[in-house]
Amino acid sequence: MAPRRAANPDRVDAEPGATGPGPHALVDWDVAARLAGRLATPGPRTTRDEAAALVEGLRAAADAAPEHVARITGLTPAPGRSPATVHVVDRPAWARANTRLMASMTRDVPVPRPVPAAARLAAATQVGAVLALLSGKVLGQFDPFTTDAQAPGGRLLLVAPNVLQAEQAMRLDPADFRLWVCLHEQTHALQFAAAPWLADHLRTRSGTLLAGLSGDAERAREKGRRGRGPHDDDPTLLDLLQRVAGALGGPDDGRGILDLLPPGQRELVDEVGAVMALLEGHADVAMDAVGRSVVPSVRRIRARFEARRDAGARSRGPERVVRRLLGLDAKLAQYRDGAAFVRAVRTAVGTDGLNAVWAAPEHLPSAREIAEPGAWVRRVHG
Repeated sequence: MAPRRAANPDRVDAEPGATGPGPHALVDWDVAARLAGRLATPGPRTTRDEAAALVEGLRAAADAAPEHVARITGLTPAPGRSPATVHVVDRPAWARANTRLMASMTRDVPVPRPVPAAARLAAATQVGAVLALLSGKVLGQFDPFTTDAQAPGGRLLLVAPNVLQAEQAMRLDPADFRLWVCLHEQTHALQFAAAPWLADHLRTRSGTLLAGLSGDAERAREKGRRGRGPHDDDPTLLDLLQRVAGALGGPDDGRGILDLLPPGQRELVDEVGAVMALLEGHADVAMDAVGRSVVPSVRRIRARFEARRDAGARSRGPERVVRRLLGLDAKLAQYRDGAAFVRAVRTAVGTDGLNAVWAAPEHLPSAREIAEPGAWVRRVHG
């Protein structure tokens, strides 16, 4: 049979009200979504049968993972919480879905004056290009912020061509690797199901940060207009998004992103970053703790995966530029710092003691406590 793309993507519908190039929108999100999908590369080529086996294997792994995650973490969903809705997608579908997510997250950011159409289009080009690049790096993602009525428990996206490419490059057992990836993502789903306040907490904090930075950008533009020509005052999205994404583990222009932020916003960035480190570290620990009885090659997977991460971090030339643009090195630090925190707390007070972190917003660790787990134990457990 003729080769084709790694998998037929699931349909991932647009978020209601998330699109539309209104005059106060920072981005023409419709254009960004189309561009992101068009620029995303398809990934490995497979036969029709191989593609079907890949999709079926990922769905089976996603179905099997929650039981193991619940046993390992000791977490249970809050009453009335629905399981995550699983989508096996290709790279273009993932890029489009994340354009909708970004649109939803920035929908309520105040924009004090209309944004020219040219600026919205320029921002859409940059957002679409960044998401297209990132679409080739992500294995899976849990989206707790979706407003899709068909996914009340959030959406879990598994990027089939990236999973296939990674397991082939590292010469791993496909069934083991696919379950291992799903263990990580289903841990995220259970985190948000066990702590139903968490999604709103993160959305509120992120919205506050975006609003503050939007105000800073507007004030800077007003100040700059006094010394610039009449055609040089169009607002640009990337001044805002690069600062936010850089601070939270995304693009960084190398100038030291935290140095660009006022103290209040710097503290908010630290707060959100600490929560992200907790979420990622907790999921990384869970995916390894499943043991060889469930994932026989789990130790080999982790060793080769870490070697692959480290090789990427040591890369030079164009690959290094891409890693900085996408914030992959900052993300790697989040995984490792968060995992160290989880292991230390679990050693000190056990799994039940660690799970106090999901009880209320005030139990979340600060950035200092991520680095000093004993400080969190003393604050929460006395």
